[in-house]
Amino acid sequence: MNNLENSALLVVDLQVDFCPHGALAVNGGDEIVDGINNLISPPGKQFEKIVLTADWHPPSHISFASTHNLEPFSTKKVFGMDVTLWPDHCVEGSFGAEFHSDLKVEKSDLVIRKGKNLEMDSYSAFFENDGTTPTGLKGYLTDHGIQKVYLCGLAFDWCVFFSAMDSIKHGFETYVIMDLTRSIDAPAGYALEKEAEMKQAGINIIDSSYFK
Repeated sequence: MNNLENSALLVVDLQVDFCPHGALAVNGGDEIVDGINNLISPPGKQFEKIVLTADWHPPSHISFASTHNLEPFSTKKVFGMDVTLWPDHCVEGSFGAEFHSDLKVEKSDLVIRKGKNLEMDSYSAFFENDGTTPTGLKGYLTDHGIQKVYLCGLAFDWCVFFSAMDSIKHGFETYVIMDLTRSIDAPAGYALEKEAEMKQAGINIIDSSYFK
């Protein structure tokens, strides 16, 4: 196993609504749970910190298509920004907002709930979508001496992507565990574009065999 000293595992949005039959299901989203659990509770050296993120939207959130009487996946300019509108998902306190039932939540050190602002979404685990309002994650990782961040979860081309990009901007050595993510990939090819952007930014794309 590679050296995990001063490293954190960031599990992004592994929630019911992003898994099959959920309100905003990612194809194969439940297939990565066992592999992530193996990293959360490995037989050998563990990550210094395990951080989970979760969408936690109030009803009538600005990112919901229903809020604007529009169709899901359409776009709308909101406060001067082009916003993708989604089906209602991960509403605070709802079943869909819960973590996948098999995920070893009890092993986590911190849960970041994001997208709580009624008038702003939050794809990244580090910032709301204005790019300036922090979630507190950077301070937490810095305070605990974390230098390397390993990301997995849902979805690769959205919240994993934005979280990884902010991670490396903050100076963390950043890795995305490709076989422990799944993509929305709409339109087709979008996920490949995001992967190329990550590599160009200096993010390491690995798979779970890296830890063996």
